Amino acid sequence: MHELSLMGDILQLVQEDAFDKGIQKIEKVELIVGEITNAMPDALQMAFDILRDQNLHLFSDTAELVIHFEEAQASCVICGMEYKPDQKIALCPNCLVPSGKVLSGETFQVLSYEGSNAQ
Repeated sequence: MHELSLMGDILQLVQEDAFDKGIQKIEKVELIVGEITNAMPDALQMAFDILRDQNLHLFSDTAELVIHFEEAQASCVICGMEYKPDQKIALCPNCLVPSGKVLSGETFQVLSYEGSNAQ
């Protein structure tokens, strides 16, 4: 489950930024997760729950993870057809050439986080 490692890296980044800003307790973390990033939202949620419970010094009891799902969209550079790819390299359903340019669905990033100075 590589989501545990991914979530660990995300929370490390959030923790470092929160420390720089004087935030002592994280209340909420929001992510954008693209459909073809190979990161499973349910597994990310489970990883967040595990890491939150192991790091109560960093998180409030009610800290939550909000995941915004980004659907995949691609455009064929040959015929111009827009379609929904099922992976990063997919055949155009019109001309059957693997020449799609991914327009969306690859995003994996922290959108925001919220916290407080209360211990």
